[in-house]
Amino acid sequence: MPESRARAQHATAAQARNLRKEYGSGETAVTALKDVTITFKEGEFTAIMGPSGSGKSTLMHCMAGLDSVTSGHAFIGDTDLSTLGDKELTELRRDRLGFIFQSFNLVPTLTAAENITLPADIAGREVALDWYQEITSRLGLTERLTHRPSELSGGQQQRVACARALVSKPEIIFGDEPTGNLDSNSSREVLNILRTSVDTDGQTVVIVTHDPSAASFADRVVFLADGEIVDDLRDGSMEDILATMTGLEEEK
Repeated sequence: MPESRARAQHATAAQARNLRKEYGSGETAVTALKDVTITFKEGEFTAIMGPSGSGKSTLMHCMAGLDSVTSGHAFIGDTDLSTLGDKELTELRRDRLGFIFQSFNLVPTLTAAENITLPADIAGREVALDWYQEITSRLGLTERLTHRPSELSGGQQQRVACARALVSKPEIIFGDEPTGNLDSNSSREVLNILRTSVDTDGQTVVIVTHDPSAASFADRVVFLADGEIVDDLRDGSMEDILATMTGLEEEK
């Protein structure tokens, strides 16, 4: 058992308790999450899957403090997000979390290097030079650091986004379809980067994905349907994951 998995058996990185999210009100109200309770352990790679409209992105956004909840609680470590004001939430996302999105979210006027250090620069923090050099080297970005996003391929842009998420050593990295805009080779590169960050650095990673191949890189795959957790698969093969997803799609 890798060290990361052994450690993952005890410490909690993030947790949802009876998390409920509703949009609208009255007869037009839509319930996206129905009292979801789940725990993500430190040093573990988790993928969240489900049919379109199942609530998977909503769950991640609520747990990462990107969206408010209707009722229930979301925790990062021991911090209850419902007790934080807007400024405190912004600081928590900046200082304790890392994000990787489908659309890369790079600032087009900044170089790759400036994009990587941007969150730390905004916070007025120094980035550890040794760690910065290790991450950019590991991600194959050393020769691309002076390039702007328009001068990089999609895969290179997402590697910059990964470096930005990893360089501050956040408590947890959230990814919303991080390989959704990439070809298969670039997707594997990004997923191997995340897998290595878990196995080598003890990082905690949670991604939302529709791709069974991407989910197969994870230690654990959580399946949602109609706003509820309906399955929780550990160390499953791509075939296991695909079979579970196919079953959920057929039931919908």
